Amino acid sequence: MAKLLYRLGLLSARRAKTVIAAWFAMLALAVSSFLAFGGQLTDQITLPDLETTAVADRLAEEMPDSGGGNASAIIRTDDGEPFTQEQEDQVAEFIEELEADDIISSVTDPFATEEELTNARSEISSGQEELESGREDIETGREEIESGREEIEEGFEQLDEGQQQLDAAIAEAQEQGIYEAAVDQFEAQQAEIDAGRAELEAAQQELESGEEELNSGEDELTEAAEELERGEALLELSSGAQVVSEDGDVAVLMLNFTEPMESIGTEDLTTVSEAITDAQIDGVEALPGGDLDFELPHLFSVAELIGLMIAAAVLLIMLGTLIGAGLPLLNALIGVGVGVAGAMALSGVVEMMSMTPILGLMLGLAVGIDYSLFIIHRHRRQLKDGMAVHKSIALATGTAGNAVVFAGATVVIALLALNVTGLPFLALMGTVAAACVAIAVLMAVTMTPAMLSLVDRRILARKERRHIGERRTKGITTPMGHGKAIGIAAVALIGLGVLSIPTFDLRLGLPDASSNAEDSASYQAYTETAEAFGEGVNGPLLVLADLPSGLDDTQAQDYQIEIGTALLQNENIAAAVPAALNDDNTLGVFQVIPEEGPAAESTEALVHEFREGNPLAGTEAADVELSVAGMTAAQIDISDVISDALPLYLALVIGLSLLLMIMVFRSILLPVIATLGFVGSFAAAVGIVVAVFQWGWFGEIFGVTTPGPVLTFLPVLMVGILFGLAMDYQLFTASGMREAYAHGSAPRLAVRQGLHAGRSVVTAAALIMASVFAGFVFTDDPMIASMGLGLSVGVLLDAFVVRLMLVPALLHLAGPAAWWLPKWMDRLIPDVDVEGAQLEREVAPETVEPGDGLQPLAREEEPAGTR
Repeated sequence: MAKLLYRLGLLSARRAKTVIAAWFAMLALAVSSFLAFGGQLTDQITLPDLETTAVADRLAEEMPDSGGGNASAIIRTDDGEPFTQEQEDQVAEFIEELEADDIISSVTDPFATEEELTNARSEISSGQEELESGREDIETGREEIESGREEIEEGFEQLDEGQQQLDAAIAEAQEQGIYEAAVDQFEAQQAEIDAGRAELEAAQQELESGEEELNSGEDELTEAAEELERGEALLELSSGAQVVSEDGDVAVLMLNFTEPMESIGTEDLTTVSEAITDAQIDGVEALPGGDLDFELPHLFSVAELIGLMIAAAVLLIMLGTLIGAGLPLLNALIGVGVGVAGAMALSGVVEMMSMTPILGLMLGLAVGIDYSLFIIHRHRRQLKDGMAVHKSIALATGTAGNAVVFAGATVVIALLALNVTGLPFLALMGTVAAACVAIAVLMAVTMTPAMLSLVDRRILARKERRHIGERRTKGITTPMGHGKAIGIAAVALIGLGVLSIPTFDLRLGLPDASSNAEDSASYQAYTETAEAFGEGVNGPLLVLADLPSGLDDTQAQDYQIEIGTALLQNENIAAAVPAALNDDNTLGVFQVIPEEGPAAESTEALVHEFREGNPLAGTEAADVELSVAGMTAAQIDISDVISDALPLYLALVIGLSLLLMIMVFRSILLPVIATLGFVGSFAAAVGIVVAVFQWGWFGEIFGVTTPGPVLTFLPVLMVGILFGLAMDYQLFTASGMREAYAHGSAPRLAVRQGLHAGRSVVTAAALIMASVFAGFVFTDDPMIASMGLGLSVGVLLDAFVVRLMLVPALLHLAGPAAWWLPKWMDRLIPDVDVEGAQLEREVAPETVEPGDGLQPLAREEEPAGTR
């Protein structure tokens, strides 16, 4: 590999203009492809086979009218006064304009909804009054019937007495023989009694008929009372989701879409968001919610420019010339332009998150500068020793370039390993970032030699050019002291341990709109909603209930009430609104409003309870199975999937780290120490991110509006990226130690010699990389800001605390054991000459004037004339 790179560097130097023109042509091609074929980026994370997706698909199949996505917007009066009738009319007209969009099925008018609720309450109140009046009428009727029954009974008693008297009179008349003479009188009296009895029987029958009517009326009243009670219960459940604030100055527009949110393009959602923002309603401001307000981050801003300026300052201090400082920057910018523009050209055919090209930009700039710096640094040292320009370029490409290729390969492998997580969006991120790193490597071993050829010896300062071949060196002859090594190791371990403490409280999730910039529409909509209606309204859950088969409408409503009432007993639920029933009453839909926002721990616990537990246990609806969907549930599901993938990926990367370093450094203890050091720097970096973004420490400095969970895929990305960079720094320090040991230095002396040989370039590289990453910390997007902070502090901790302090101190304390490798393993593993030492031994005698040979690796420069 080193000889191949030597020839490639020499060819690039001799054909400098051709190489540079070829890279500029590739840049033009990449940019043209992006302009011609680039599509729309998105902020939405979609994953296949999510339970949320399955629930949403089922809802769309069984209840097409309820299967589309939904989002919200806030309208508020400018003066804080209640909406006027004129403003309400303008809102209704604006809603009609929104509904004209093909992707919107309907928009809920908050004032019409509030009026319907008011009318429903009024109807229930009137019904209760009518019910009470009917009960009073029935009670009065029963009293009248009872009174009539008493009168009839008295009439029958009187008739019975009259009949007895008549019968006695007839019997007496018959005994006296005067019956025939009084028969007409007796018959007249009997007829009068019979007529009275018939009249009473008719009255009694009329009373019984009236009683039946009263009983029927009472049954009707009972049914009406039950229906009224059912309606009142449903209304009470529905009142939990207010759409107009109590003060009347804030209202919520609910937008229902024809398709699920993940199926709607960002461009369409942006159009709706802009229509809401541009609403012309007198004295009213409209704010799109977080599901609509897509403010895609800029690829490059002032913050990133400041980061590049800091990197340029580091380069200028290290290299001493403007040309030297400019070459790595130009190299990185062209390379990242090719990589990012080429990746974005694919955004028209693949769904690409906005963070994907930004991650490529971060890494492309950082490694592009560093890899070019490694070759330039080696080239400058050789030039100062008197080596010819083209030969020096070729040798620097074959030696330092070989290390660059190996270091870049480790980063690429770590990033491509993101594909094993099974997460498409993360795999695409890793692939694009890996491509940008690979381009940076190619740029370093082709473009850098070509540009070095053009600038000739001007890569050196004038003073350095006057003293070519006069460089003096001083040898490192004594190892580090034992006490110093113990002290350094203790300080480094304690420091990493303290910084890692917040990691134990790590909570992963996707940030909600409360984390956005304070001046963003989504943040203002979130806070306005939280203040007016409660935080949970910002992240409602869609809950499906499988009801028993064979229910009629009344029974289904009873189940709705029972389920809604039972859900309200959960301390994490603020409202459970029955939203819909399917045609055969086997599926009920509820809108559940959590007590806290979408990113809150209680909301996450609630979704897990729906997923794994039974919120209806102990109720009459305990046999009903619940499932949950909605954007909030989807984000929690995504976080769970990514969290489950993290241990496997971490194990894969750590295992790869051990194998690569055993092969490179031919040692067992060194790779173990270096790997554990990587775990320590990673844990400390995550701890800092937790303290800032989850706990809110120094939130004002870093622009954290509301503390929340750490970006769910940040640890995975940090592992992949920091692992590769840690290998870079370990390579440029430990390889010098290994070579000094192989050339006969004592084990502890070799540690110090190698450290001195590589510390300057590692220091500069880490500062440059951290500066580039830090430029992204102060962006408005909380996801990018947390990534920038995690990567910048991770680089600094790994380079300065682990590679330059902890690892050398522990290797010193280990002594000869640091370089022990079983003989059988030594025979099996290949000899990877990443520093190109064999090439240097072959080429250097032919390319350097006698007496001007390259200085040993384990030495550092000393200004001329100091001896």
